[in-house]
Amino acid sequence: MKKFLSGLALAAGLLAAGSAAAGTLDDIRKSGVIRAGARVDAQPFAYMNAKGQPEGFMVELCATVTADIASQLKMPGLRIEFFPVTTENRIDMVRQGKIDLLCDSLTETLERRALVDFSITTFVDGTSFAIRNDGPRDIQQLAGKKVGAIAGTLTEEALKKGLASVHVNAQIVPFAKFEDAMAALEKGEISAYFAGGAMLTAMIKGHKDAARIMLANTYLSIEPFALAMKLGESDFRLAVDRALSHIYKSGQIATIFGNVFGKNARPTPQLQTLYMIATLPE
Repeated sequence: MKKFLSGLALAAGLLAAGSAAAGTLDDIRKSGVIRAGARVDAQPFAYMNAKGQPEGFMVELCATVTADIASQLKMPGLRIEFFPVTTENRIDMVRQGKIDLLCDSLTETLERRALVDFSITTFVDGTSFAIRNDGPRDIQQLAGKKVGAIAGTLTEEALKKGLASVHVNAQIVPFAKFEDAMAALEKGEISAYFAGGAMLTAMIKGHKDAARIMLANTYLSIEPFALAMKLGESDFRLAVDRALSHIYKSGQIATIFGNVFGKNARPTPQLQTLYMIATLPE
């Protein structure tokens, strides 16, 4: 009798464990929705347009990924809902299950891979800096000057390491928003503003005083971006990677690139190589 009861208890435990193990894909099948996180101020990757709707490279990429997953799951009605995230809470939003997929210019690092899972690479960028036309164009010329970066980002860390590596003593001024940093750059309160090269290019292009701002031809780091999801969700990660592989192989990635960066824009040779290498065969 004891063995019988033990067997029942074990079976009940296994059933409970199986129920508790219901993962992201199971939740998506039930809800018909992929909950995606996107920043509101990370042009050109994720931002809010004038109508308050999310736009950007990662936003459009995630929408295309959702369409592919809908085909994989045979769920034509599957849709994506975007939720605003910040640089401070974006990883926690994934870990706490508040969003299924983080669609952001998030750099994949070994430290972050201990916290969340990542898709195959979606973009490669690097830390550079914006200056006024009459500003210092070389990092060595920043000695003794004030430079800006968004607080709590990998850019801020890369800036500290980059300055130290070339023995340049500059004061790093942290900012919460890129608009504040660009305003400080205009006024001469800082001599340079550090961020991802693609992000800086978009900021300068859309800036009201773009003629007076330029991108320095210097990179402090090379950073691979990827979509993030909850740690251990291998089925969902496989579905996302399969979708990205389809998007890269079919050439849809070039369409997305053109929609975001301009009709005639094409991925750089480096990005084209990345998309060929990152594509996984079935």
